[in-house]
Amino acid sequence: MPTTALLLGASGLIGSQLLNMLQSDPRITHIYAPSRHPLANIGDKVINPVGSDVQILLDTLTEPVDVVFCCLGTTQKTAGSREAFRFADITLPVHGGKTARRLGASHYLVVSALGANAKSWVFYNKTKGQMEQALIAQNWPHLTIARPSMLIGKRDTPRTPELLAAPLFHLLPGKWKAIPARDVAYVLWQEAFSPSASSVDIIESDQLRKKASSL
Repeated sequence: MPTTALLLGASGLIGSQLLNMLQSDPRITHIYAPSRHPLANIGDKVINPVGSDVQILLDTLTEPVDVVFCCLGTTQKTAGSREAFRFADITLPVHGGKTARRLGASHYLVVSALGANAKSWVFYNKTKGQMEQALIAQNWPHLTIARPSMLIGKRDTPRTPELLAAPLFHLLPGKWKAIPARDVAYVLWQEAFSPSASSVDIIESDQLRKKASSL
């Protein structure tokens, strides 16, 4: 049973919700959450290395971990370039996986995106698909990939395209329907303690919503 966790993206929309859940869980004794800026409102069980390069921070970790959560995600506009976007959405998640394997973790839970496909002509979807493929290639005993649709939740910095598209995504059916970020975080939290029998478990957005309502 997991007792120590590594959390990437703890300040984000899903990551901040997940961090609160992990902190409230008595089964979790330590949470390593490296970040570029200090995290607010964290308890004693959170270890928060801070630095401008999270990849370097990961290399400084030496204590064992059981499970790793990756909630990293950005947009090309926020990142500033395609190269910066790929660093945040491929390089860091993959390096986080290598670090967690080095530290003994057996389960990686990562937030990808609806439509992730390494062969897609859409840059965003292709990037997410390539990230998934790279993590699968790490041969995790358990790899859980969450593919949410548009996320609902309050961001520190609202994304204008999401605000404009949100009314439409509320009306779409099935896996295309918008999903609360808290639901995604909740499913990841629960899946960490009851992984699928399959070594690779891909959970589409409609399945995330169903699991969140049944837990």
